[in-house]
Amino acid sequence: MNNTDSNNTSAGYLIFFRGQDWDRGMSPEQIEQTMDSVMAWFDGLRREDRIIAGHPLAAEGRTLSASKGMVSDGPFVESKEGVAGYILVRADSLEEATDFARACPLLGLNHTVEVRPALTECPIFRRHGRGIDMLAV
Repeated sequence: MNNTDSNNTSAGYLIFFRGQDWDRGMSPEQIEQTMDSVMAWFDGLRREDRIIAGHPLAAEGRTLSASKGMVSDGPFVESKEGVAGYILVRADSLEEATDFARACPLLGLNHTVEVRPALTECPIFRRHGRGIDMLAV
């Protein structure tokens, strides 16, 4: 995998799926077709040995704020923008990972997909001479 702009070797690329309840208002046939399309997309990435990890995420969770000294039920983001799940993929570049995400069938169903490099070191720690290889931990 190529280096990222921050000179940190990428540990892969995270593809975040944002949006909830894509099935609302769809017929059972449309739901089945969509699930088949999503699984075909996912299975294609798996066959190419591109998937490192991934999970759907529950809608509930907690939000911590040190500045407010509180723990809240949350995450309190607009439900249509909440992270519904992620996959960590192997790709040679951000462009290639974006191409994988662009093919996701959920994009046409009020979902957005975000692609970001997963780094092996925290860039702030590295900037201050305290780099830690997170893959070695």
